[in-house]
Amino acid sequence: MREHHESRRPRRRSTGLLLATALVLAGCSGDQSALSPAGPYAQDPHDLIVIVTVIALVVFVFVQGLIIYSVVKFRTRKDDDGSLPVQVHGNTKLEIVWTMIPAVILAVIAVPTVQMIFSTMEEPEDEHLVVEVIGHRWWFEYYYPDFDVYTANEMVIPTDTPVRLEMIAGDPGHSQDSAVIHSFWIPALAGKQDLLPNHTTFLNMQADEPGTYLGQCAEYCGLSHVNMRARVHAMEAADFDQWVEEQSTPAEVPDGGPEAEGRELFHDLGDRQSCAACHQVWEGDGARSPSQGPDLTHLMSRDEFAGAIVDLDEETLRQWLADPNSIKPMQYEVNGIGMPDLDLTDDELDALVAYLLTLQ
Repeated sequence: MREHHESRRPRRRSTGLLLATALVLAGCSGDQSALSPAGPYAQDPHDLIVIVTVIALVVFVFVQGLIIYSVVKFRTRKDDDGSLPVQVHGNTKLEIVWTMIPAVILAVIAVPTVQMIFSTMEEPEDEHLVVEVIGHRWWFEYYYPDFDVYTANEMVIPTDTPVRLEMIAGDPGHSQDSAVIHSFWIPALAGKQDLLPNHTTFLNMQADEPGTYLGQCAEYCGLSHVNMRARVHAMEAADFDQWVEEQSTPAEVPDGGPEAEGRELFHDLGDRQSCAACHQVWEGDGARSPSQGPDLTHLMSRDEFAGAIVDLDEETLRQWLADPNSIKPMQYEVNGIGMPDLDLTDDELDALVAYLLTLQ
C-alpha cells in the first residue's frame, strides 16, 4: 500500500508541473498579452520587457553560479579541521562593487523606461484620432469629439493611425461613479494608464493590422471590477469612415407594433425609473450628450455589452433586462450604481427587447 502511494507522488508532481506550464503558456497566448505587440506604442513596452528579462536572467545565472560554486567549493569534507573559510565581511572594495552593480543596472533600465513613459503620453506629431475615454463602474465610455459619436465597451479605430486617448474616471455629475480610479489596458496596442477622478490622463495607441484586441480595467474598482472589460476593433480607414457615418445618424423611430410600444416604455415606465433616465437614444432632435449609462443609439452595432463580458444577442439582452445581477453583480440597491432590476412584466420585456433590437 505504501509503495502504491509513493508511486503516485511523481505523477502528482508531474501534473502540477504541467498545469503550471499551461498557465504560463496561456499568458503568452497572444489573445491578451503584452508579449504580442500589434502596434508601435505596444512595441516599446515589449522591448523594455525583453531588456529587463535579459538583465534579470544574467543576474540570476551569475548569482546561482556563485551559490553552486560556494556549495561545491566549501562543502564539508572528512579531513576538515572545523575552521571557517576566509571571510570577506568588511572588505570595502567588494562591498562597493556589489553595491554599485545593482545601481548601474537600475540606471540602465531607467533610461529606456522614462523615454517610453513620455513617448506614450506625448501628443503624436502626425495626424491622429482623438478618443475620450471615461471609466464608469463598471464599463468604459468612448466619445469621438471630431464626429460627435458616443459608444461604449467597444472602441473602433482605423489602422495605421495614431490614436490619442484623453481619459478620466467617472461622471462628475454622479458622485458615486466618479470617486473611483480605473486603469485602461489593451496590452497588444499600448501600455497601461490610470483614469483618475477630476484629472485627465493621456495614452497613445495604434494598430498595424485590422482585428479585435482585448483589454480590461487593470485597477480594482469595486464589486464588478473583474467584469469591466474593453475591446478595440481596428479596421481599414474606409471601413472606419463608414462606421463613423453610421454612428453619426440618428436612431430610427418605429411607427407601430411592439417596437413602438417598447420605445414608449423606454421613455416611460410609470412609477419605475425609465430607461431614458440613464441611457440616451439619439433621434436627431437636438445635440447628443453624455448619459449616465451607455449610449444605446446604435446598440445592436456592437458585439458585446454589459462591460463587454457577454455577447449581444436577443437572448442575453432579454436576460439582462429581466435580471441584470444574474449577468453582472452590481450595487444598485445599495448606492444606485449599475443597472437596476426594473421588475418588468413579460409583455413589457417583449416590447423593450423588440425596440432595442431595432437600434442598429
